[in-house]
Amino acid sequence: MPQTANVIRCTYTDPTINNLLKQGGSDTRTFSRHYNQVEEFFLRFDRPFTVPQLPIHHDVRNPEPEKRYVQLLVEVLEQLIPIAPQVFQDLIYMFDPAEILRPSFFHAYRFEDSQYLYLLRLNLMYRPQVHGVIHKGSNDLTAAYSSDLLFLEAAFIPLQEVRTKAGTISTFVVDQTISNTWVDEIGRGYLVQGIWIDNDLTKFFSKLFLPEGKRTYPFYPFVCKYKTICQNLIDLGPEVRKKLLPYLHRALGFLRPVMPEIESSLKEENFSESNVTFRRLKRTVPPPWSEIWNSLRLEMYLNDQDMKEYRINYAAG
Repeated sequence: MPQTANVIRCTYTDPTINNLLKQGGSDTRTFSRHYNQVEEFFLRFDRPFTVPQLPIHHDVRNPEPEKRYVQLLVEVLEQLIPIAPQVFQDLIYMFDPAEILRPSFFHAYRFEDSQYLYLLRLNLMYRPQVHGVIHKGSNDLTAAYSSDLLFLEAAFIPLQEVRTKAGTISTFVVDQTISNTWVDEIGRGYLVQGIWIDNDLTKFFSKLFLPEGKRTYPFYPFVCKYKTICQNLIDLGPEVRKKLLPYLHRALGFLRPVMPEIESSLKEENFSESNVTFRRLKRTVPPPWSEIWNSLRLEMYLNDQDMKEYRINYAAG
């Protein structure tokens, strides 16, 4: 039966990048927040930044990045931090050998008796439809490009333990609150596909804590990842992070006792707001837990390629 890893390892962090993050200061800048039609989140700035040619390959057995890669990432961050300083405030760089085009940054939080990981991942992959190419890519290097769009994802992840090695953080052990999101498989031979309930759990958790009738697609405030409940963030400043973290803490306390019932209710049918378990739990959610999402607004529009995009506005209550 497929298993999803619930450990996040910090194999390497870089002092030059961390110093650069600290020098960003406490300023804030204005930019808009969006989703594209395949549910990817991005920021739009009032001026472009450039991404140089980055290496495509890295041996996942090597826990440290190449020196040249770090230098190139510094070049990118030197442009991004001034136009979005609050996005990078209070964060530490974390190298992921399997995701060199998605550099990661983190901050470990403690709330009451629990620990949480805030994980920010940038996505620097070249996208022909929205990025202006400067130099063509090759089998070993990405294309260099210019863009005013930064694709990323950010979430709070509940932790069971934070392990250290030689005095520095080495491993985040995720607090697994969901037994298994794998249900079955369909197809035969090379066409076999797994059936998972991650998306249905995401809809269940989010709809449960959103105001009745609130439509927020493609944004879901609570998502199923790492076999647990994570909080999806779109306002990335440190003050908003601190403001929203207690709501994830309370949501976890609310859901833990009934998680087996929720999982069981979704393993035989897709999520629906008429789900009996959902309706029963919805009636018991304290109103303030839903009211914080009252200001959330999404506006659909067509971009320059006539593709759907969504502009999202939210002021944390």
